[in-house]
Amino acid sequence: MNSNENTVKSSDKILSVAPMLDWTDRHCRYFLRLVCPSCVLYTEMVTTSTLLLGRDPERFLEFSGAEHPLILQLGGDDPQAMRAAAGMARAYGYDGLNLNVGCPSPRVQKGSFGACLMTTLDLVAELVAAMGESGLPVSVKHRLGLDREEDYVALRAFVETVATAGCRHFIVHARNAWLKGLSPAKNRDVPPLRWDWVHQLKKDLPHLTIEINGGFHDLAAVTAQFSAADGVMLGRAAYHHPLLLAEIERALGRRKTLPEPEVILSGLIAYAERWGEGLPAPRLSRHLHGLRFGQSGAAVWRRFLGTAEPGESAAKFLRRGMSLLD
Repeated sequence: MNSNENTVKSSDKILSVAPMLDWTDRHCRYFLRLVCPSCVLYTEMVTTSTLLLGRDPERFLEFSGAEHPLILQLGGDDPQAMRAAAGMARAYGYDGLNLNVGCPSPRVQKGSFGACLMTTLDLVAELVAAMGESGLPVSVKHRLGLDREEDYVALRAFVETVATAGCRHFIVHARNAWLKGLSPAKNRDVPPLRWDWVHQLKKDLPHLTIEINGGFHDLAAVTAQFSAADGVMLGRAAYHHPLLLAEIERALGRRKTLPEPEVILSGLIAYAERWGEGLPAPRLSRHLHGLRFGQSGAAVWRRFLGTAEPGESAAKFLRRGMSLLD
């Protein structure tokens, strides 16, 4: 097979990593940036109340310049609070803002935001308009619909209504969110995937940026989407198999070779050394289980990561692990 046959000739296509609560913290994002220089990274969801009422908003807003392009995902249902949080994001230098209209967790539902916002189109539009006053690009991450009601016309109406408020980028998780009877984990697997609905959105609304999310685990499945959508967002597949991101970059013609694990680890050691004792080994090592996904020595590497102790700096710990990558 010709090496160019798997190349997607679309340099403007978006490749991104989903916001994942408790996973995509700043240390994880730095690691993923070493793996994939061109992908768009998202923060974990941060609520407006955390930023405006919390004691330490910097903890949630600070990031390394190497993480660019980086989008802050916000959760909330108050336009005034959203406006203030968006202003903070601009001051910190984020590249864009994303509104969470997809999370189905009971805790988020109690706050009247996340996926349940899909029932309040006008409020979502108000939130988007408030975020847009920051001057930053605004995107919305949402589901196809709620519970077992399947209505493409309603989905299109949601997107069209929110677009009137200034949003031009929609990231569509191609499943419904079942707010009753399913855990957040099962909401990622049980509701049926309908990639074709996302493709139809792009056909119907070609002036909007439509990015697809949900159910992608391998290179072939991802690259097949670029002919029907403007981009692909990966979630747990990127976390568990980060080198898949580099494989997609290569398919997009953005790199010629895949990164070597030892080169990535060297970059992480340099990063950890800048933190010194302020970065305990477990805070970084917990994100690295996929570094040798599918490779010889993967089990040994994972066992080593399991030995990380809070009393040891991440830099010292990773230097010890370098010998396992030889």
